[in-house]
Amino acid sequence: MSVDNRERILETALELFYSRGYDAVGVQEIAEKSGVTKPTLYYYFKSKYGLLEQLLETRGEPFLEELRWACAYHGELKDTLCETAAAVAAFARREPKFSLLFVALYYSARENEAYQAVRPLVHRLQQDVEGIFQAAAADLGNMNGRQKQFSLGFIGLVLVYLMMKSDRREGKVIEISREEIEALVHQFMHGIYS
Repeated sequence: MSVDNRERILETALELFYSRGYDAVGVQEIAEKSGVTKPTLYYYFKSKYGLLEQLLETRGEPFLEELRWACAYHGELKDTLCETAAAVAAFARREPKFSLLFVALYYSARENEAYQAVRPLVHRLQQDVEGIFQAAAADLGNMNGRQKQFSLGFIGLVLVYLMMKSDRREGKVIEISREEIEALVHQFMHGIYS
């Protein structure tokens, strides 16, 4: 059994989950399109759920590590939010299919198996972004315990923008410019200061 088989299975699963959704894809199809047998797929991943978990770990962990550094608050909320959105945009540019799969899973039904797999990554994403607002609470007079609300609003704005922008750029690298990032952050900050 080679590492090539394992990687080919992961790449095939990513392509299929991205294009058709996790629930619409079966193990047999993944195995066939990967050029392996079902027993080989099960040898590496035990199940379709295990395959999704591995895909999320291998692709999602590097993203969350980058994001953690971008979310470090250094006294200026606007700059920190721009850096955070820029980290999301940079990852989406490098990993467009995984990024859109992550967004789809993020917004999937809470009791769905796929959401259960992505839930640990979602939780860490939310904690890191909420940490920005926790750290900025002393600098923002109107925070009043709304750090979670602000963080969820910011995440939603960035992810929906990413998703909507990608619809116009089917199958292409997702490009979000610095100007777009700054405009999004400006729009968001206008809302929290009003």
